[in-house]
Order: sequence, then structure tokens, then C-alpha cells
Amino acid sequence: MSTTTIALVTGGNRGIGRSVVEALAADGRDVIFTYNSGEGRAKEVVDAVAAQGRVAVAVHLDVTQPASFPGFADTVRQTLRDRWDRETFDILVNNAGIALHTPLGATDEETMDRLFAVHVKGIYLLTQTLATAPEGTAPLLADGGRVVNTSTGLARFVTPPYAVYGAVKGAVEVLTRYWAVELGGRGISVNTIAPGPVNTDFDGGYLRDENLQQIFSGLTAQGRVADADDIGPAVAALVREGTNWITGQRIEASGGFRI
Repeated sequence: MSTTTIALVTGGNRGIGRSVVEALAADGRDVIFTYNSGEGRAKEVVDAVAAQGRVAVAVHLDVTQPASFPGFADTVRQTLRDRWDRETFDILVNNAGIALHTPLGATDEETMDRLFAVHVKGIYLLTQTLATAPEGTAPLLADGGRVVNTSTGLARFVTPPYAVYGAVKGAVEVLTRYWAVELGGRGISVNTIAPGPVNTDFDGGYLRDENLQQIFSGLTAQGRVADADDIGPAVAALVREGTNWITGQRIEASGGFRI
């Protein structure tokens, strides 16, 4: 049986998720990661992790489809057995997400439902599937493990038109505190990482606009907008050995944006 630390990262084929996968691999962890679209990018991540001498396995998952979660859990369980001769994994990073504009007076129900489905319902039910199990059976997330939920600086500061996105990420932060208590008896720590502005293709890559970058850089203590690789290592650091006593916390990785 492998004693390698194994992580599961949702939305790991691009942007911050890819950075998390590669940072965990650089720290000596193997990774199962999910993708909803972009299978080619997922293969690139698998190859990048292999180049570091670690193992990554890409599995398709749509976090808005809870009916698929039991089957996904079966796939994870079989992957653990086949690749690592294991029954459990050690780190869960809930990263998959979308951002949609929701200005007051021009937001429809479908948009709100999509954001809730990804960032609240999906995260809750997927974590429930992976971190708990019926009595007499073992959960996939090991005792002593870690959960890291991804929030956003927009749950702290206001930047229209992201009201609903900020609100559902606020719900993620509340869930983090509850889960820290509910899973704490098993030695599992649960924390939130909250990025500020990050230059990725998230929300159509709006932060690639040089004028906007200049404005946001002027609001940031470190004088620039983040890249994805500013965030992945922060997640990896949060789950290193010796940090398990940190739990129930919101840790903002924003370079000091609007402090």
C-alpha cells in the first residue's frame, strides 16, 4: 500500500486549479483532479505532473450534477485501489467554479441558480459524498485529512456586478466553519483560501485588460495583480505537514488587495 499523500482537486485542468495540482505535485503529492470541459488541457496537466515525477489522474465531473456523485466516488475509489493500493485520499480541494455578472435589476433566476448549483449545492453534496459515509463503511477522505474550499476576495470587498458570486462564496466560508466542527473529531482540518484579482481566463479573462490590471495593481499592497501560480503554492502550503491545527479559517491570498 502506498504511503504517498494523495489529493483530490476539482476543476484542476486550468487556471488556479491547475496551479494547485502542480504545486501539490511539487510538494511530493499525487493528485486526482477533475475537469468538466477541456480534456486536452487535462492531459497537459497529467503530463506536467509526470514531468515532476508524480502521478496525476484526470476524471470528468460536472459539479452541478449531484446524481453523478456516487458514480464519481466509485471511480475515485477504484482509481485509488488501482494506482496506489489505497482506500482513501488525504486532501480535498474544492476549486471548481464559475463567475457570472449579476447586477441588481438585470439578474434572472437561471443565473442565480447556476451560481448556487456550482458554489453551494455542488460543493456541499460532493464534500458530503467524499468526506462522510454510512455507518459501517469508511469515507473516502481519510481521518487526519484536509479540506480546502476556494472562496474569493469578493466576499470581503465589493466590486459590482458580482453580488451573487460574492454571496455564494460567502456561503462557502460559512460551510468551512461548520465543517471544521463537524469533521474535527476525525482530525480533519477545513479552511478557505480566498484569492483576490487573478490574471487567468476566469470570467472570460477580464483581468487580462491592461488598464484594469493597472487600476487593480494600484489597490494592491504588493503592486500587481496575481497570476495563478501565486495561489497554487498558497494552497499547497496550507496542507503541509504541521499545519493541521489551522482550521475553520478564511485565508485571503490577495497580495494585500484593498487592505
